[in-house]
Amino acid sequence: MIHEIQAVTLLNSVKQPDPWFGLKYNMNLYRGCQHQCIYCDSRSQCYGIENFRDILVKVNAIDLLRQELARKRVKGTIGTGSMNDPYMPVEKQYRLTAQALAVIAQFRFPVHVITKSDLVLRDLETLRQINAVYAAVSFSLSTVDDDLARKVEPGAPVPSRRLQAMAQLAQAGIVTGVVMMPVLPFIEDEAASVQRLVQMAVDHGASYIIPSLGVTLRDRQRAYYYAQLDRHFPGLRQQYQRRYGR
Repeated sequence: MIHEIQAVTLLNSVKQPDPWFGLKYNMNLYRGCQHQCIYCDSRSQCYGIENFRDILVKVNAIDLLRQELARKRVKGTIGTGSMNDPYMPVEKQYRLTAQALAVIAQFRFPVHVITKSDLVLRDLETLRQINAVYAAVSFSLSTVDDDLARKVEPGAPVPSRRLQAMAQLAQAGIVTGVVMMPVLPFIEDEAASVQRLVQMAVDHGASYIIPSLGVTLRDRQRAYYYAQLDRHFPGLRQQYQRRYGR
């Protein structure tokens, strides 16, 4: 279900220096995610999202962003959110990410986009404008096997599409790379699979790879993940329980 909401604020300040993406600010234009990756930690109870399939659209986000950027005295890199993807399918309808990038370009702030979608190419011209200051796009990849990705990331564009988008961004002069997160035990962690991912990323213009290989197994997320293992990889749950004690 898609629900339109009015947000009170939009930009969050990153209090400590962000070691991965160099963010000073972060924004969530949406809440919830349509990509439905089976490993997503955002299902964990600690985040307070009761139904991760419900998508909350902050319809006043662009007005808030314009107001908040006008008040910022310190410029810094803006991230495109957590616990959602700025280019999930709902973005085609609401275009909040497209509008937000246009505002960011107007105020001359740097940006770092993190996504699993080639829809980012739609906004290439705006990213070029932002790149007069700094623009980067990181693609989340845990495998380059399209068939496997359809099982573990059922709502996201397949890796081959992400890699093609990465190549186009690199050719356009946008800094781009890979967030390798997670690498699923017994599914994606063979050395040959990881090496192929790294090589494919390099071949498609990646200038960096940020590894965060572990998968979380917290409360509700563990239950959901194990149910998906039973569905797609029968018998694998038992290997996890023997190895990780859960």
